[in-house]
Amino acid sequence: MPSERFEFLGDRGQRLAARLDRPDGRPRATALFAHCFTCGKDVLAASRIAGALVGHGFACLRFDFTGLGASEGEFGNAGFSSNVEDLVAAAACLRERGQVPELMIGHSLGGAAVLAAAAHVPEVRAVATIGAPAEVDHVLHQFGAGLEAIERDGSAEVVLAGRTFTISRSFVEDARAHRLPERLARLGRAILVMHAPTDATVGVDNARAIFDAARHPKSFVALDGADHLLSRPADSRYAAAVIAAWAERYLSPAD
Repeated sequence: MPSERFEFLGDRGQRLAARLDRPDGRPRATALFAHCFTCGKDVLAASRIAGALVGHGFACLRFDFTGLGASEGEFGNAGFSSNVEDLVAAAACLRERGQVPELMIGHSLGGAAVLAAAAHVPEVRAVATIGAPAEVDHVLHQFGAGLEAIERDGSAEVVLAGRTFTISRSFVEDARAHRLPERLARLGRAILVMHAPTDATVGVDNARAIFDAARHPKSFVALDGADHLLSRPADSRYAAAVIAAWAERYLSPAD
């Protein structure tokens, strides 16, 4: 599939590494993808879903959040607000390139980020989440005993997905300050909630909370047998196929 790598400026002036995958010919629509917590644009779930979406006629932009992958910045100081700002900046980048981001997709904490960012991107008509937490501070459970040290000392090192990050107190406070259910009630976009019933990282009760807080039109699809990271290629392909078929109802009419 045709693919282009480039950089764009985030809201705080940092350079963010991006990849735009496209089908041959004019795309049906353009999707903006947000990766999981501490992951990156090239994590398997992101690359597989983007590739499958291209097969369904979509262009898909994915990028590394601030401080992750090849993007500039300090992850431990960025926080969830920075993720939201990065998504809005990515949408602006697409807009400047003449591509309208009508669909936003988020995996894990990226799902929470697209739910928060969609209200700031007027072109977005539909939002899909995969294994998303209902509250941003859900990720703080991954800090373990380090959370107490962060709150006591102002910052501390924590190990996340096998890597060591220095996390600041402002990161923790920012996570606790966001209230997704309140945003969902007034989002005004079609929402698709996808979750594995046996997700051991973000429990399926989070999907219920997101679905209950959202207004119609809203849909839920169970990713039976999948794990949180969609490790099996078939699960990523299935998620992309469902998203493509579901989103068709809400996108601008094709030429």
